[in-house]
Amino acid sequence: MIREVREDDAAQIADIYNHYVVNTTVSFETTPLTVGQMLDRIRSISAAHPYYVYEEEGEISGYCYVHPWKDRPAYGETMETTIYLRPGASRRGLGRQLMERLIPECRRRGYKVLIACITAENIPSCRFHERLGFRRVSYFERVGFKLGRYLDVTDYELVLS
Repeated sequence: MIREVREDDAAQIADIYNHYVVNTTVSFETTPLTVGQMLDRIRSISAAHPYYVYEEEGEISGYCYVHPWKDRPAYGETMETTIYLRPGASRRGLGRQLMERLIPECRRRGYKVLIACITAENIPSCRFHERLGFRRVSYFERVGFKLGRYLDVTDYELVLS
């Protein structure tokens, strides 16, 4: 079931996210987050923006949210999306279900554009966003360095209205 995030989800969300921090180039963070740090992020984001989890039998299988794309007031109607699934939970439609809950809520709140910033080598995520109607609008070369190599980043955009 999809529901709004709760504070007591912080440990499971940190566990999911830290897998990507430590083992992949999906996240550009390099140090795992503590549960307290994740709780602070959850509180900050969910206080103002939609944040959902997919729960199965008491376990969080994935989560998604939006947060401001940039700090400047003129960007106020543009949000950046984030979605992560527990390892082994992909290819089951959970990500699509999460995003199909998030996108309409963003429209309802009056957001105009969603941006997904994706490591360019993460082809499954690029294709996932394309299937949701996002289109690639930028490509930045060698803007990150992780796991001993330089990484490219691409931005995908979904215009909501």
